Amino acid sequence: MREVRIIVVFCVLMIVGVIAMFAQTTNGVAAQNTVAAAIPQIKVQDSSDDRYRIGFQDVVEVQVFRHPELSSRYSVSSNGTIVLFRLDHPLMAVCKTARELATDIANAYKEKYLRDPQVNVVAVEQKSQAVMVIGAVEHPGNFYLTRRVHLLEAIALAGGPNKESGTRMLVARTGSSSNCRSNDAEETDNSRIALMDFKIRDVQEGKSTIWMQPGDVVSVLAADIVYVYGNVMKQGSIKVRDPITLTQAIASAEGLRPSTKKDHVRILRQKPGAFEREEFVFNLNEIDKGKVKDPYLEPNDIVAVSEDKTAKILMGIAGMLKSSVPTALYRLPLP
Repeated sequence: MREVRIIVVFCVLMIVGVIAMFAQTTNGVAAQNTVAAAIPQIKVQDSSDDRYRIGFQDVVEVQVFRHPELSSRYSVSSNGTIVLFRLDHPLMAVCKTARELATDIANAYKEKYLRDPQVNVVAVEQKSQAVMVIGAVEHPGNFYLTRRVHLLEAIALAGGPNKESGTRMLVARTGSSSNCRSNDAEETDNSRIALMDFKIRDVQEGKSTIWMQPGDVVSVLAADIVYVYGNVMKQGSIKVRDPITLTQAIASAEGLRPSTKKDHVRILRQKPGAFEREEFVFNLNEIDKGKVKDPYLEPNDIVAVSEDKTAKILMGIAGMLKSSVPTALYRLPLP
């Protein structure tokens, strides 16, 4: 009887132990799940827009597994195609990712030549998608794009503005046949920009930027520029590093010509993000008498000491720019 009791007690203890082990295991799993839930999950953003797309002048390396005779490097032709060994027709390569082109090549070989081709493509020389950064930067030059970059990143590639830089930069969108846009890509106003003026500080602080496109030219200006046109002794552009007023700009142009009317001097100022200019009229006599504050000019302002219409003034400024290499990027479109 005593032995039976011992056996019963032993069995009870075994059952309790198993239950305790099960509970501990369950709690451990629950604890792990709780910890896992507490760890912030990093969401990887779809980077399909950042994938490099093959362009004109690029060189791609095609690797066909177990077929070294088909593996070679190919230059993308002027019509955007590559001609591969044993294929009857060229394949379009421009605007495709390396994986997309590899799939097309595999399908082409599969039609008549190989049963189950395994193809890999690498863009070994990416020459087509470049932006140029010039002017007052540490390392001016061409920079090839392997992904989408902002204006600030393009400036950083050139080492940033140097000590000679002013406060402005220009972006000239010259266009490129290498621009690739997916069918679902959104059209933005940025794609229609021909010439845009930016404040360096706004770009550095992230207040103003654009996506760079192949063919863009970024010019960091060595100094701010204002223009004086009309009845002054020496009309033309004035480089300024410190804030300058209307009367100081006229003085820099060596003053007014004799018998010049001083009651209708205009400042033509480019509207932010646009090519249009707004007009401000000042009376120099009132400024001289202290009745009106001498206004400060902004970079790219035009001081017009003339009764000419805006279109004629802009044509005159354009003529000045054509004869001045340092300011060749200042293209003023007519309204």
